[in-house]
Amino acid sequence: MRIGEGLEAIFRPRSIAILGASQDSTKIGGRPVQFLRDYAFPGAVYPVNPRATEVQGYTAYPSVDVLPEAPDLAIIAVAAEQVPDAIAACAAKGVRGAVVFSSGFSEMGEKGEALQARIRAIVASTGIRVLGPNCLGAISIAERAIATFSIVLENSMPAAGPLGIASQSGNLGSYAMLLASEKGVGVSRFMTTGNECDVDVADGIAFMARDPATKVILAVLETCRDPARLIAALEEARAAGKPVVVLKIGASAAGQAAAASHTGALAGSDQVFDAVFRRCGALRVRSIEQLVDLGQAIVALGPDRLPKGRRVAVLVASGGFGVLLADAASACGLTLPEPSAATQARITEIVPYASPRNPIDATAQMSSRPEILRDILFAVMQDGAFDTLIVLVSSALYLPRLRSVYMAALATVREQFPDRVVALCVHGPADAVGELGAMGFPAIDGVDACCAVVAGLAGLREALAAPSIPAPLLRAMPALPAPDVLRTENGAKATLAAAGLPVLPEGIAPDPDGAAALAETMGFPVVLKIVSPDLPHKTEVGGVVLGLASAEAVRAAATAMLAGVREKAPTARIEGLLVAPMVKGGVELILGTTRDPVFGPVVMAGLGGIFAEIMRDVAVRPAPVSTEQAMEMLRGLKAFPLLDGARGTARADLAAAAKAIVDLSHFAAAHAATIDAIDINPLLVRPEGQGAVALDALIVPAGEPAHVH
Repeated sequence: MRIGEGLEAIFRPRSIAILGASQDSTKIGGRPVQFLRDYAFPGAVYPVNPRATEVQGYTAYPSVDVLPEAPDLAIIAVAAEQVPDAIAACAAKGVRGAVVFSSGFSEMGEKGEALQARIRAIVASTGIRVLGPNCLGAISIAERAIATFSIVLENSMPAAGPLGIASQSGNLGSYAMLLASEKGVGVSRFMTTGNECDVDVADGIAFMARDPATKVILAVLETCRDPARLIAALEEARAAGKPVVVLKIGASAAGQAAAASHTGALAGSDQVFDAVFRRCGALRVRSIEQLVDLGQAIVALGPDRLPKGRRVAVLVASGGFGVLLADAASACGLTLPEPSAATQARITEIVPYASPRNPIDATAQMSSRPEILRDILFAVMQDGAFDTLIVLVSSALYLPRLRSVYMAALATVREQFPDRVVALCVHGPADAVGELGAMGFPAIDGVDACCAVVAGLAGLREALAAPSIPAPLLRAMPALPAPDVLRTENGAKATLAAAGLPVLPEGIAPDPDGAAALAETMGFPVVLKIVSPDLPHKTEVGGVVLGLASAEAVRAAATAMLAGVREKAPTARIEGLLVAPMVKGGVELILGTTRDPVFGPVVMAGLGGIFAEIMRDVAVRPAPVSTEQAMEMLRGLKAFPLLDGARGTARADLAAAAKAIVDLSHFAAAHAATIDAIDINPLLVRPEGQGAVALDALIVPAGEPAHVH
């Protein structure tokens, strides 16, 4: 079934049945009946209760099969054990959608999972769409179609508007709806998916992407049960021009667990979610407040009027607030360029005591008369150095005189400069905030919050403008050798070389004399390493010596190394001594792969060497990646200037580094079932045109026990 298909029965039902309907409006089966009555749902309402002939003014029926028609939607609020049979009865009657409030399913263990499996089987055999179980339900505001027991509807219904909310968490989703309503933002659709036995958040996003009533989508995720569906839904929303703002909670600790691979410690699941959201043009936020603030701002501006960049002008009536806003803006990645000389001259002409640089301190005079504020705003609006103007309104809207000044000036600005972005940092009455939003001004309470919203709007514009790059087709890869071969550095590098990764010529010697002879043949200086499938991190047992410049030095180092390793790791199997050329000159990166519990194989690139886990400067993407995506990963590193020729150094061979990332990603994706993780640390990226080379490699076969660093 296509993602989002069949949800019309949930969002646009012409008739609704409530199984487990109660006379008591405080009970879970009574609340939706009360809401449907109080908010005048225009369709038929059919309470189902075998012990009543009337429920809250509606005629009640003893069972679904005796209803006078097949309702579009059934709300199910019965004991968990009765739910599968209730859904089956609904499907037999011809009901097209069901919302299951009842809990006691997969969240409760094996018995509950068995009940949930029965629901899935009914869905598969009948085609009925099921939201839940264990969910807070759904609402379509304009249609007054209410299938929820949320307390948010206790006193009033949110206004209808363009904001859609799809949440796995019932309480977080309903709280987001409450906050949006308090800020004067109208809601189109609201849904919470609970256990996602059938309908999931991806369904909701896809439905809203096609829904004419929805212009902006807020999503709350705890996890992702089907990555392909989520990605497809986000891509559909982007194609429809509908911004998606995501609050992903529950950062996974899996990436922080000590494992045999550095990559496992560096590339946690949360970073993979970040990468997926960026790839799909969605914007991730870290708090419920920021989720709603951004939703409010996008609704006020309209999805087509997002800031074109991160340059902001800050206008205040107080120097102290100017400093606060400047600090907050800079911390969010916004820049504050100076206005042009003409703009500065015009500002001081209007208010002689103003400080016309950025932030612009126009003193309290700016709000003394509407024309003064209007003229200052016009001066800044006509300056092309800014993408967004942030105006500090503070608490002025609580005073009728000042409120009239701001409203009059801002209305004129909106009329004269309809395409320019003005964000207001304001603490004011709800009706004033709603009025400003209706005029097209995001009105955000709090200095940090306002700057975060402006940065988020700019980031969303960047994400939506980025081209959609489909995942590349997976390349064929050579078969893997035996696991014991993979566990040694030389075996790992030989395996990766067969997949296209660049490695140096090297050799294995059985003893110190053989190592010295091999080094003489190879040429000095050389690197000497222990070869053992039991020692993934050789440096910790003295198993690596660099820069050996003579046969005697190699022989002595090898003798000492063997003795030291036997002392520190007496049970480790030693298969010989690896001798390789010593190379210098270039930038050290770490490349790696791991198997994410949600998205499968992922590839990572970051600053390498011995400080990789301290610096934690990494980029992560689901594997495989294209050359364009690999270059994007490199450019996203804080260490990218080192690769790009910082301070007059030679520019690194970015093409070679990107190719290594691509080849590694295809290798990991092709062998996802048999390889848990791969490290290449370091990948030495030489100056432009000289390539890159993997100096060390580790492959962890599937099912290997973890090794503590």
